[in-house]
Amino acid sequence: MGGVTPKESIRSPASFIGVHLTVKDMPTAVEFYRRLGLDVGDGAGAGPHLEIDVGSGSYIALSTVELTKSYDPGWRPTNLPPGSVLQFRLDSREAVDALYGDLTAAGYHGHLAPFDAFWGNRYAEVDDPDGNIVGFHSPRDPTTRS
Repeated sequence: MGGVTPKESIRSPASFIGVHLTVKDMPTAVEFYRRLGLDVGDGAGAGPHLEIDVGSGSYIALSTVELTKSYDPGWRPTNLPPGSVLQFRLDSREAVDALYGDLTAAGYHGHLAPFDAFWGNRYAEVDDPDGNIVGFHSPRDPTTRS
């Protein structure tokens, strides 16, 4: 367009900072991510927005529908199930089974029961309260890779 290119001095590579999820019920969403083991802090979920530090400068941001619509009037809910999965690594194969069992016993929908995946991880998926799929990986075990 017009042969104009941005100056090199203002270009910078993109770096990943996090994921933003719009939630129907903040306290319910906070409770799910707390059960997942994330440090959401005391009193979290009282307001319309929360950023959960997941390390390495990245975060999961949760915002209520009302807040999201306040700055994005064109926002619309996604068609579920989503095509994306939030991925978390756990310390062991047994931890995948235990977390899946804890979350499903607490009433969250088990999307994919724990299994030994072809890529060498123990893996499972659970739906969060808003239908987002959340996956859990154990460390890779080359002896279970197919």
